[in-house]
Amino acid sequence: MTYEFQIVVDSADPHTLADWWADMLGWDVEPSKEDFIREMIAAGHATDADTKTHKGVLVWREGQAILHPDGSGRRILFMLVPEEKTVKNRVHLDLRIGEDKREAELERLTALGAKELHRGRQGPHWWITIADPEGNELCLS
Repeated sequence: MTYEFQIVVDSADPHTLADWWADMLGWDVEPSKEDFIREMIAAGHATDADTKTHKGVLVWREGQAILHPDGSGRRILFMLVPEEKTVKNRVHLDLRIGEDKREAELERLTALGAKELHRGRQGPHWWITIADPEGNELCLS
């Protein structure tokens, strides 16, 4: 059996973190469906407390997704959680950008708020582990 899936990242500020990852990956922030949100509130399925305004747009408070620009449906969802990140991720993304681009990408991402954590090597392959602005690890290989 083949499954459709999305990756979900726990977050203290889903909308800001989604903006960061969209910028980093060159993906698109999923557009808000403001009319649908207002319909859900009017019908009693949601309240104003379930929403917030982000960059002048009404959005769901609990999460924000980013989409791959090719329209393939690949999606990363950033979900609001009450607790801060406290330990190493059990799953992380490995961005295969190539040895010749690794240092420049590290410089770009740290300028956007990432933090270099460490460098690793296994045989001829090496990578740089970084953390996004909320501390979620990812690798540049």
